[in-house]
Amino acid sequence: MIDFRSDTVTRPSQGMLAAMQKAPLGDDVFGEDPLTNALERETAQRFGLEAGLFCPSGTMANQIAIKNHSSAPGSLICDRRSHVYLYEVGGISFHSGLSPILTHDEAGLMQPSSLLAALPNPHDLHKANAQILVLENTCNKGGGSCYELDQMQALSQLARENNLAVHLDGARLANAIVAKGYSEKEVGACFDSISICLSKGLGAPIGSLLLGSASFIRSARRLRKLFGGGMRQTGQLAAAGQYALAQQWDRLAEDHEKAAKLGQFIAQQAYCEELAPVQTNIVLFRLKEELSPQAFLDQLAAKGLLAVPFGGQWIRLVTHLDISAADMQQAKQILCSM
Repeated sequence: MIDFRSDTVTRPSQGMLAAMQKAPLGDDVFGEDPLTNALERETAQRFGLEAGLFCPSGTMANQIAIKNHSSAPGSLICDRRSHVYLYEVGGISFHSGLSPILTHDEAGLMQPSSLLAALPNPHDLHKANAQILVLENTCNKGGGSCYELDQMQALSQLARENNLAVHLDGARLANAIVAKGYSEKEVGACFDSISICLSKGLGAPIGSLLLGSASFIRSARRLRKLFGGGMRQTGQLAAAGQYALAQQWDRLAEDHEKAAKLGQFIAQQAYCEELAPVQTNIVLFRLKEELSPQAFLDQLAAKGLLAVPFGGQWIRLVTHLDISAADMQQAKQILCSM
């Protein structure tokens, strides 16, 4: 079975498993796990930030950041396609007591004019003051779309001029950096906090990092405990994260190349009504109206290929390190047979 459902389905490579097996262990809640401490410190330094926090998931990292930056009642500004709005179980409101204010830009990439228009009047007593801006790079629901550096810089400057904290949901930030060529420190300078997922294209089995200032991470560590995310002997997971960041970052370009080829091929098929621009490792295409997405996916699965529905007539495929050249050839044959 060729699994294009998500890059979260990746398995640890042999090199990663070897690193995990050798990991020294300590209690992370006591701050005594050496590899977890090193992973947090080194990743923060890589992005020009002061400190890091290892979390079980990207959702937890995002929700900790949002709660840490805010004080209810208030509002949060994000795009309507944002993961924090669509796929985190209403955590913005439940955990932090914030009202989401949504922008509606192409491919989930917010424009400065949209941010300005979204800002509530701080002098209107009926409005919940905006406290935080959340951007997503790459944007999953936007088809792996990426911000340019100057776009992030402009949005960050505008947010800070209006006293908003700025958080980046960087679940696939590594993909954006590889695709666009800006540096980690250039990205870090734009944000007060960043979450980075280790278990998508980077291939670790679990974990996300939350990065920010030393004081921000100190309070985030308490929130992680509140959210049930304090773990004990995390050294093996940290070893996987270290290996992923050191050995499996640059190879993301291979996933992007595979996605581009897959998109070009799908666009030529009779069942494809529209292909979203392929910028990284996500391929989104829209089926013709007369076709049933679920029936189409069932037929793909019966032939040995897994993908996911993505709303309406849209289908999503995601390339990752476990998709081989042979898998790509077989996938083309299956997609051609539909």
